[in-house]
Amino acid sequence: MAPYESDDNATAADAEELRSARRRKAARYVVPATVVGIAAATIGLVPALADSGDPDLPKISAQELIEKIAASDVQQLSGTVKITTDLGLPDLGGLESSLGSAAGPSGSDDGSSADPSTKLTELASGTHTLRVAADGEDRQKVSLLENAAEYSLIHNGKDVWGYDSKSNSVFHTTASESDGKQKEELPATPKDLAEEALKAADKTTSVTVDGTAQVAGRDAYRLVIKPKDEGSTVGQITVAVDSKTGLPLKFTLTPASGGSAVVDAGFTQVSFAKPAASTFDFTPPKGAKVEEGDAAKAPQRSEHSGDVGKGSARELGKAGPEGLNVIGDGWDSIATFDTGGQGVPSGSEVGGDVGGFLDSLGDKVTGKFGEGTVFKTRLINALITDDGKVYVGAVTKDALVKAADAAK
Repeated sequence: MAPYESDDNATAADAEELRSARRRKAARYVVPATVVGIAAATIGLVPALADSGDPDLPKISAQELIEKIAASDVQQLSGTVKITTDLGLPDLGGLESSLGSAAGPSGSDDGSSADPSTKLTELASGTHTLRVAADGEDRQKVSLLENAAEYSLIHNGKDVWGYDSKSNSVFHTTASESDGKQKEELPATPKDLAEEALKAADKTTSVTVDGTAQVAGRDAYRLVIKPKDEGSTVGQITVAVDSKTGLPLKFTLTPASGGSAVVDAGFTQVSFAKPAASTFDFTPPKGAKVEEGDAAKAPQRSEHSGDVGKGSARELGKAGPEGLNVIGDGWDSIATFDTGGQGVPSGSEVGGDVGGFLDSLGDKVTGKFGEGTVFKTRLINALITDDGKVYVGAVTKDALVKAADAAK
């Protein structure tokens, strides 16, 4: 990946500073970061001074603001985060009930509803409200507020607890301490998302400061990240950065097609005071079913897992589909792999609600590669050919077909 460019004479050390900043002791909470992983491929810096705005803040360049994010070391906070995710997926209709019936009678009463690996996937769509708290690297808590119910994920020392009040189910595991450091992390705040989008950098993107804003009662600068690649489905990313602490308070990703944001995650209330120690206490309620897990089931991230673009694709290739490759650079990057000849059946072949869902989600396409189906969202699109080749990225349908034709 090419080094990023800047009129402020930024060096490779700046990129390394961003990498080391992620390893600082900071609060990290839940958001569907995989959406951003492909979208925030590679970034080049085009410094600009902040426009006058409300609130009235001193002018700052994009490079200076990025350095401010990197230097941010907030270890204690509490507040409320609102997350809206709109990938543009079709209404499941009767599919949800069909899948539920196929799963058997156990439902959510088997204790699995408290497992964070399944519970937190709810954040991939809709609007959700989270209560968050953190006190250094050993204590974090995030609660997903639901109608007359609440799901909490609590990390306190060596213990990680998940509790679903609706089913009175508890999930418990212990955090890995193999290297003397806490590796289990509650997933991402706006800070995590911003660092994902800024860590890898080259000339395929412009980054500017575009005025100021107020978020959760805090004065903030607006950092705007825009891809230069025409084939990308990403319109721009806007990050509201706290003017005093450098903590990203709000992250908004809008698609090139326009309309509402694909991901909009931000604090509606935040305090940097030390949370009470009792905030992180947890004892399973009377009558609750407790499922014991191992460290591998706790939310985990290796020290390099935040890397995006080609680096993360290589890591995915090790843990995911065999033979995964990346075509192109920057925001136009397309990941491709071979399923071994397993194409996608048509809706008529499957029948019922599942078949209708497949037809509503995919478009049949043809080209030099043969025939296939493009599954589309407002951000990530995937082409699965009838002979089992897969092409996926934050790019248009035409870009996927072109990549498949070129590989033929």
